[in-house]
Formats: sequence, C-alpha cells, structure tokens
Amino acid sequence: MLAKTLSYGLLGIEGFPVLVEANIANGLPAFDIVGLGDTAIKEAKERIRAGIKNSGFEYPTSKITINLAPADRKKEGTLFDLSMAVALLSASGQVNIKENFIFIGELGLSGSVRAVNGVLPILISARNKGYKKVIIPEKNSKEAGFISNMEIYPVKNLKQVVDFLMGNEVILPIKCSSFESALKDDDGCINDFSNVKGQASAKRALEIAAAGGHNVLMIGPPGSGKTMLAKCFPSILPDLTFEEALEITKIHSVVGQLDINKGIITKRPFRTPHHTASQISITGGGKNAKPGEISLAHNGVLFLDEMPEYSRQTLETLRQPLEDGKITISRANASVTYPANFMLIASMNPCPCGHYGSKNGECRCTPAQIHRYLSKLSGPLMDRIDLHVEVDNVTFSDLNCKSEEESSFEIKKRVNKARKLQLERFDNLAIFSNAQMNHAETKKFCKLEKESENLLETAFENLNLSARAFDRILKVARTIADLDGELCILPQHIAEAIQYRSLDRKYWV
Repeated sequence: MLAKTLSYGLLGIEGFPVLVEANIANGLPAFDIVGLGDTAIKEAKERIRAGIKNSGFEYPTSKITINLAPADRKKEGTLFDLSMAVALLSASGQVNIKENFIFIGELGLSGSVRAVNGVLPILISARNKGYKKVIIPEKNSKEAGFISNMEIYPVKNLKQVVDFLMGNEVILPIKCSSFESALKDDDGCINDFSNVKGQASAKRALEIAAAGGHNVLMIGPPGSGKTMLAKCFPSILPDLTFEEALEITKIHSVVGQLDINKGIITKRPFRTPHHTASQISITGGGKNAKPGEISLAHNGVLFLDEMPEYSRQTLETLRQPLEDGKITISRANASVTYPANFMLIASMNPCPCGHYGSKNGECRCTPAQIHRYLSKLSGPLMDRIDLHVEVDNVTFSDLNCKSEEESSFEIKKRVNKARKLQLERFDNLAIFSNAQMNHAETKKFCKLEKESENLLETAFENLNLSARAFDRILKVARTIADLDGELCILPQHIAEAIQYRSLDRKYWV
C-alpha cells in the first residue's frame, strides 16, 4: 500500500518541498530509504521503528520503501523523521490524512518529536509557495510564532500527531507573536561609551558608521582603547526592523545558534572571531556549505581585532562580500548563496611594536618590518573600508577628567533618527542603510551642489582616489548630513567624509 506526506528540506537558508512516499509491499522484512539522503536520514529508520512501537502503534513487518522526492536533490538532517513516520502509519492504515499538512520534526526512540534547526526559513519558504498548514515540534513554537498567515500546530510526540489527524485531539495553532514585545525583553548592552575617556574623533567615526552601516578601521598604539571602543559599538547600533531581524534569525536558525526560548534575534550580531580562525570558518563552507562568521554577522558587526594577524588569504576573501553584501559557496554537490551584509570594524597597530607614528612611544621596528606588517592589508581591501581613524593614547588629563562622557543612549538616539530617515528614503528598495546603496542609487540620493562638488573634485585629484572610494565618500557624506538632519549634502559634510580617507596615504605609501 502506498501513502504520501509532505515535508520540507533546506538548501542554505531557502526551503524546498519534499514529497515523502511510503510503500509497504509483500516480501521479507526490510526498510529502505531512497532519495539522496545523508547519513542522518539513512539512520532515521531505527528512530522510526522504535518511535512507532513505543507510541503504541503497530510496526509493519513487510518490505518498506520510503522515497524522498525529488530523488535527485541532496537532502540532509533529521527534519524528515516525523513526515516519514506519518507516511508509514498512513500506508499501514493506522492514520488517515485528510488535509495537506507539512510535517517537520525529529523523532525520538520514545516517539517524542524533537526540535530541529531551520524551522523559520522553512516556514517562510513554505508560506511563499502557498502552503498554509504545518505541524512542527513544540520546542520550535517560539521561532514559528513570528510567522503570520499560516496555521502552525505544535506537537510533543507521534501519538499526539496521530490523534490530531484522526480528530481525537484538538491542537490550537500557534498565536502570532509581537516583535515589539520581543524587543522589550531585550537585556541591552553592558558596555557604554560613557566609560570611554577621551577619543572624541574615534567616537564620532563610530557614530557615523552606526548611522550609515559603514566599515571602520582604527589604527593606533597598544592600550589606546581600540578594542574597548569596538566593544562599546553595539550599544549605539540602530534598532532592528522586523525584516532585518527575520533575515538574521533565518541564518542563526540554520546553524542551530538560535535561542529557542526567544524565537527571534532582537539585537544586531557582534561576531569576534579569533585571528587563528580558518578561512572556511570566516567565509562559510565545509562539506555541507554552512554559513560562516560573515553571514552570522549579517545586519550586524564583524570585529577583527589586530587585523594584520589574520592570514592574508582570509582577509582577501572579505573583498567580495564587503562589496556585494553576500557570498556564494560552491561545492561539488551544491552552490549556496548566503547574505553577508555586515559592518566591518577592524583594529590594528601601525607596526609590530605598535608605536610607529605615535606621539608618546618610540618605534623600534625596521622599515622592512613595518612594510611587511602593513602589506598584509592590500590596497583593494583598504579601499572598501569607508572610515580610517587614528586612535592615539589618551592623556592623563583625559583619564582624570571629572566631567561625564556622553552616554551610548544619547548617541543611539541620533543614530536611530538618522537611520529612520534612511528607511524612509529607501522605502520599497529592500535596503536599510546608506552603505547598501549601489552606484545608481548613490547618484540619485547623493546629489551635490557646486561648492561641494568642487571640494570633492579637488580631493579626488590630489588624493588619487578610486571610483569605489569616490562612491564611499559620497555615502559617508550622506550619512553625516542625515545625522545633522540636512536634506542636502553640504561642503562640511564632504570635508569630514574626505578626512576619513587619509590614513592609508600616511601608512601605505
């Protein structure tokens, strides 16, 4: 006897429907699963056998074949367990499926239905395909609660699923959760700019970066506060929109880093991989083409402390994601594109000893050592960093100053105001900040008056800027104007944006 159920697979962060066909035929007892499944799927037959028996149902002692269609598409993970078990029970006449449900869940030996990774992207993909009814593990309820226009039923075990399908038990669909209420439960950030003495220019640059989504490189001697400034940076990042939060949550759900008690990411990611991290861990990849740190930092921050200590090959792989906001990982069995629209915050010393160009310390490095150290950062990579900031040691008077520094709360209010202007400006364009503008959008939204245009022309010729640097200066100037609440980009906005492109001429000559 043949029975069919519907499940969903994942390729990257996009779901695809999988038809589960279960056939029971005469012959010696056997259980085969076909359809290009991985080891976890092949092992599902043991979980299904024990789960059916321990739930009080009869396990068919015949030749069982389960096919996962399309059979030529690679499938992986444990999320097909529940669908296969229900299809087998339906083929043996123990349950009657009257409606077109999607079944998602891992089956335990006791018949329990366990949580799986990737429920959110699966539900979004299924909704976009027109599916309306889904049965998922109860522990994935929080995650599923942010999906509207679908009937999503949470279940604890296989027996409950069968009773629900047979009409013997009522399961209420999950109520849609409010993103605003999730934001109120946010614990906030423990690092505050009020704890950072001095460094006004660096704070200003980070405020601009947060407001427009720009990349920043901080150069300075050891102990000047570069790392502390970076750790305070999340406290001034603009509030997430619901659309941004969904994009972040999809990626974290796929890799299993989502807190199932919250169900959605409410704070922008702040990823800090160590300089010994491999290239694959940064960019993503491996056997199953999983997302890396740059994708986990999507709509948030990737902080690279002591940037020249990372391998040059790893740093060069950042060039394409910094430009395109995405990364494509190609393997023999799949090609997956992940979003990677992150802000790069990097810090570095100007030389191996750290005191080259410092006002206080004396550099002990030879010119060859300095050149070798700085050459780890290529010109094309530096060109993609919008703001270059020099961070020198603070003075005693700065540290001993009794006056209070401006708090992150006050800075964030200005950042949120500027980001709100950008969201209104880019309405229906699927971008959220000035840094995401392409060349055509930059020309449209960054028009200059004659005086500002003359100033930029002079800088372009004298500093020998590239076309990419030209566009990035315009985007930064647009952000500075937004912080000032100005509709037009004024000469002072262009001048401030230009000054953040001068340090690569000082150190990389």
